[in-house]
Amino acid sequence: MKTLLAIESSCDETAVSIVRGEDGVPTEILASEISSQIELHRVHGGVVPELASRNHSLRLRPLVEQALDHAKLTVADIDAFAATTGPGLASSLLIGSTAAKALSCATGKPFLSINHLEGHLLSPFVAETRVPEHLALIVSGGHTLLLEVKGPGHYSKLGGTRDDAAGEAYDKVGKMLGLPYPGGPEIEKIAREGNPAAFDFPRSMLHDPHHDFSFSGLKTAVLYTLQGLGEPLEVIQNRQTVADLAASFQQAVIEILVGKTIKAARKHRLKIIALSGGVSMNRTLREAFQAACTKHGFRLAVAAPALCTDNAAMIAFAALLRHLGGESSPLDADIDPNLRLA
Repeated sequence: MKTLLAIESSCDETAVSIVRGEDGVPTEILASEISSQIELHRVHGGVVPELASRNHSLRLRPLVEQALDHAKLTVADIDAFAATTGPGLASSLLIGSTAAKALSCATGKPFLSINHLEGHLLSPFVAETRVPEHLALIVSGGHTLLLEVKGPGHYSKLGGTRDDAAGEAYDKVGKMLGLPYPGGPEIEKIAREGNPAAFDFPRSMLHDPHHDFSFSGLKTAVLYTLQGLGEPLEVIQNRQTVADLAASFQQAVIEILVGKTIKAARKHRLKIIALSGGVSMNRTLREAFQAACTKHGFRLAVAAPALCTDNAAMIAFAALLRHLGGESSPLDADIDPNLRLA
């Protein structure tokens, strides 16, 4: 059994987690601490990098101490340290990466540099500590990716977004509709009151032969529809209209994500579909994927809700799999804000 401590600071969440596991045995999450910055950035309508990195610096050490305390461990009990080194905001990535390297140097234990997206990618399989061959859809604020996964570290990109990611489109449409930041959860909430067939928004690239996504046109269609309904301020003060717009927008996003993912799984003859990333917390999206997988004979693997948004437990799990495989990273490994997964 190996015990790892990981730090996640790629954007606006400071997170520390400690996990323990071995091959084929469910990974135990001994501690998972997160300090959210949503309220700090909400007044600005989005993440301010300088504020994010400053807050990481303030919160990281107390979170490490808190995680060790909750796990009833000391630094000497940790077998390896890991941190997210990309993609993300450079100033934020540096805080977590530098801290994990310092802990590695101080204890003489290995350091592992982890791709943030790999953390999301592998999170549906924490209960197995083993990653089967599958088709993965990562859907988050900054990324919408379809990948063929052969095992840890063996990924082939099948498709991705050509413009806005699905989560980014959610946030931008939420802002158009006068909803609080972040827009994704707010749209999901108010969409429950709306009619998903009220507005006929485009399903971009749904029937194209490739596996890429595009949500920019959908976002623009919502904007033009909103403007066509009258004065924007008056429209967004009508709760039912906002609910119908949100439900119709969400339905278009879900049909695109589900349709293209099922098509890719069938084409590449993969029997398991894994769904991860912040947008995968959306209950309507999960239900649509489950219904489609049941209909077409696929097994659906979805990350637990606590592992969907940015967190360090998924980073620790990805690091655990690599550590069990005998891997480590050099201490002079640099961060990469544009780090690619495949």
